[in-house]
Amino acid sequence: MGMRIGYARVSSRGQKLDVQIDRLADCERVFYEKASGATAKDRPELQKALDYVRDEDVFVVTKLDRLARSVVDLANIIKRLQRKNVDLVVLDQGIDTTTLYGRLQFNILAAIGEFERELIKERSTEDRVRAVARGVKFGAKPKLTKKEIEELIRDYEEPGCSKKEIAEHYGISRSSVYRLYAENRQQYV
Repeated sequence: MGMRIGYARVSSRGQKLDVQIDRLADCERVFYEKASGATAKDRPELQKALDYVRDEDVFVVTKLDRLARSVVDLANIIKRLQRKNVDLVVLDQGIDTTTLYGRLQFNILAAIGEFERELIKERSTEDRVRAVARGVKFGAKPKLTKKEIEELIRDYEEPGCSKKEIAEHYGISRSSVYRLYAENRQQYV
């Protein structure tokens, strides 16, 4: 059997960690922080704790909302723990993946998180398709106007005009000069 690793978090400086830390007293190591980040990546101590846990360890938190900020965030953390063969115990919700019932709860939560992630992805794709149909253009705005591109083509074809000078003149890279020329030379011939 591995170690019990605890994690405690409060979201604002005014809140105290004492109650959570007291409840995690049976853990060999406790990571804690004051952070309100939306994802696990925004919480450095959680990252350290997730990196620290090893095969057969038990990761302990007092409440799910101390661990994850959304179902999707929880699903990502769950996957990470599962890959490392680490059990999860959530004291207030009675989730304990060292038991059969706890593993069932854990897997249901993971499935819900995956379902929610797929719904978000599907809605985002549909919204993007509708936006494109309305004429919305995604990506960075072109640095040069059509007139400037036309001038760039003429400069490019001018004998003795260096590509470096063209790039400096238009405030773009030399590779952009070559790309813009290749993409647009047929239009401005």
